[in-house]
Amino acid sequence: MTDSPTAPEPGDRDPDGLIRRAGLRVDPDQDQHFLVDDRVLDRIPTYLPAAADRSHLLEIGGGAGALTDRLLGSLPVDGQLTVIERHEGYASFLETEFADAVDAGRLTVVTGDALDVELPPFTASVSNLPYGVSSEIAFRLLPEKRPLVATFQAEFADRMVAEPGTSAYGRLSVSAQHYADVEIVERIPREAFEPKPAVESAVVRCTPRDPEYEVANEAFFLRFVKALFTQRRKTVRNAIRNTGHISGLEEPEAVVDVVDEDLLRKRPGDLAPSTFAEIAAVALEHGEPTGE
Repeated sequence: MTDSPTAPEPGDRDPDGLIRRAGLRVDPDQDQHFLVDDRVLDRIPTYLPAAADRSHLLEIGGGAGALTDRLLGSLPVDGQLTVIERHEGYASFLETEFADAVDAGRLTVVTGDALDVELPPFTASVSNLPYGVSSEIAFRLLPEKRPLVATFQAEFADRMVAEPGTSAYGRLSVSAQHYADVEIVERIPREAFEPKPAVESAVVRCTPRDPEYEVANEAFFLRFVKALFTQRRKTVRNAIRNTGHISGLEEPEAVVDVVDEDLLRKRPGDLAPSTFAEIAAVALEHGEPTGE
């Protein structure tokens, strides 16, 4: 009688082999683009900040488990990994493929949409995010103020890190940089995925920190930023006047009357996050915002 084969050590699984064993149709129309480049997969867990607490990692969209495998291999001895996977077939496969880790209490697989399920009390998050919902997921995770490493569409990543005065700078830049220091740590070619996406990708690291400015009402601040960027080609003066229905300002003209004239002549794309916060504070005081 021969011994039954033992499961591979965490970090040793072949990405293409995982897809084959899952035996499920890979559907790019469902945002299924699985990262299969071993070198990239090996590097992604290392992009967490050196001081990050890895005791409970969170992965969104485990798919066939190639990154899951690497994350399990990167855990400390008593560490845990929670994977949220919306596809029931892949969630079931992850529980079977990594049964040893599940039985040991090191892996929990949650079947459901990451935008709807209750998030576990994670200490850091590492994911290859589905492009179609990457913005919504990122802005569910960023307010948690935990280290985040994720792959995004390259154009989206470029907008996250963009600086004032550049064409890529916008609402996404201000909002992301409000929560964290954001940096692109690696660009990934289309060939690293199966099936190949139509676009290039990038790995982004978000290291949480408090902003250098005060925000009395974060919900209003983010809504105000959103409003002004709908008028990015207008002056700040006209953007404030034209977007009261978005920002919720009842008295936009009262805000214009007290904001510094030099700022009113600028365009939203030229304002640093701290300047948005400065104007938002004035708007909160003088504009009689609703919906608070």
